Amino acid sequence: MDFTDEQLERYARHIILKDVGGAGQLALMRAKVLVVGAGGLGSPLLSYLAAAGVGTIGIVDDDEVDLSNLQRQIIHATNDIGEAKSESAAASIAALNSDVKVVQHNLRLDAENVADIIGNYDIVADGTDNFKTRHIVNDTCVALKKTLVSAALGPFEGQIGTFKPHAGEGLPCYRCFLPEEPPEDMQRTCSDIGILGAVAGVVGTLQATEVLKEILGIGDSLAGKMLFYDALTASTRTIKLPQDPKCPVCATGGHHG
Repeated sequence: MDFTDEQLERYARHIILKDVGGAGQLALMRAKVLVVGAGGLGSPLLSYLAAAGVGTIGIVDDDEVDLSNLQRQIIHATNDIGEAKSESAAASIAALNSDVKVVQHNLRLDAENVADIIGNYDIVADGTDNFKTRHIVNDTCVALKKTLVSAALGPFEGQIGTFKPHAGEGLPCYRCFLPEEPPEDMQRTCSDIGILGAVAGVVGTLQATEVLKEILGIGDSLAGKMLFYDALTASTRTIKLPQDPKCPVCATGGHHG
């Protein structure tokens, strides 16, 4: 596959980058990434994946754009209010980079549809704000041997991890980190407690960077680790995340379901 003159110019800063080059840019253009959630995390994530030239991007979201979203969900604009988020995000991506094929999944992932959707992609990036969907996505990624880059937000903080137990002995899945859904009264979202909008931008951009690293096979993967970002102290810390030997989803001899 040869680059067009326009692609050579568009991706010039990648192509001259020692760890990316022409081969890496081709890998990005052939990659298929599913982004679950076109909200606070999904906005920078989708924007940077599209800008990088990721060839196929799937967007899963069953929500509509609301005025209160716009303080952090920068892929949507004021005139998108009332429109499906998957539609609005797809239009933003088309305006940024028409090379990218966008597949809209205007639905909520559940046990019935999740395997059919995830099966079409190489990497899944989860930016949802509910634990039920996170667990469904994780369990399916483990079963289908897909790499999952998962992130979550708090009012002034965020976390990000890469989960690919299929890639090596002792690597955990998301359930090794959080085996069960927290009780209902512990599950607070940014609509309950608020969030500093730019924090979503920082964490979503970190998430996009980890997805690009996984596609390119460069640097140190966050597999087996969890990165925490704290905006108020302007600090990050990374902890080791071992596989739970008794994990029902990913441990040896464990079963899916």
